[in-house]
Amino acid sequence: MVKLKYKLVPNGSAEGKMPLNVALVNLKDVKVCGLTPEKACAAIAKSLDGPTAINIFDMEAVTTTSDGIMVDSAIVAMAASDRGKIHREYGFVPMAEIEYDDELIAIEPHLKQWDTNYKGRRLYRGPDVADKKIPVHNVAISGRACNNNSGTEMMDLVTMGEVLMPYIGQKEIMADGEVAIGLTGEIISVAIGMTVKEKFGRVFSTRRYRAGDTAHGSKEMAKTLKAEIPCIAASKRVHAGYIIKALQAGMVPGRDIGCAPAVLAIAKIMGFPINVENITEMAQAELDSIGFTADWMREKAEKHLTAEEVLARADEIVPGIVGMEVCKASELAEIRYAEIP
Repeated sequence: MVKLKYKLVPNGSAEGKMPLNVALVNLKDVKVCGLTPEKACAAIAKSLDGPTAINIFDMEAVTTTSDGIMVDSAIVAMAASDRGKIHREYGFVPMAEIEYDDELIAIEPHLKQWDTNYKGRRLYRGPDVADKKIPVHNVAISGRACNNNSGTEMMDLVTMGEVLMPYIGQKEIMADGEVAIGLTGEIISVAIGMTVKEKFGRVFSTRRYRAGDTAHGSKEMAKTLKAEIPCIAASKRVHAGYIIKALQAGMVPGRDIGCAPAVLAIAKIMGFPINVENITEMAQAELDSIGFTADWMREKAEKHLTAEEVLARADEIVPGIVGMEVCKASELAEIRYAEIP
């Protein structure tokens, strides 16, 4: 019997922080088994009884984080299952491929990274809402399981237990790298709102909030929105590496990419420009609440660090995650196999 390999972060793992199962599978393994992504998700669902979020990855493609940082690999389909079943209408959602186009690059300037860093690779972010009826925030739902924001925030809808799994952290699980585990905290709670305008974006299907604006619009309350929720992310060194790559490609925080605190901290310490004047009053109010004031952004660092120095001191420089512990992805995720009839 053919078996489909996948990685499972089980319900209750990460010192009890996981509120449901999260299954991650490589598209190559799906193809080896002769399956479509939808049938692969169905097979994984049958292998797990409880509420489960399922993400399928193309490790040869690229995606963007909600603040516009481009990353190698991409989620190409997501699903939610419960009691071994996937809801036939809302449980499985494929992601839209974004075709390269000069006009698109002009409208979405953060995609200039595509030419500089990942030329020729296929791009996926969120779903095409015209193809399938999708609830708000690009979510797949089956029973108790909710797989939200194009596969980066998961919840048990009965217990209301929730976990944030930012994309780069999931990519590290797929690549057998390192992950950082802790509580989201105030800084990342603010960062989540600092999005960029994207068609078929990870959070919004239409171009809604430009770089320098906030999707939250909740002033000092933004820092409380997700602060107490568990977070499984990439190590700060890995996260910093992708931010540096974007900055070196000419991306300016507040103009091309979002003004998330981690982006601002690295841009400032390395001497890259920050478009402070383009940050909206509402976004600045949220940043002020966690100490990232306009005056702080305008102050020059005493000494500009190199990329190598930032990576070496990433835990010190990159803000976010409360009570953080770093471990190998293999210590968090288990290898499992789903039987294919």
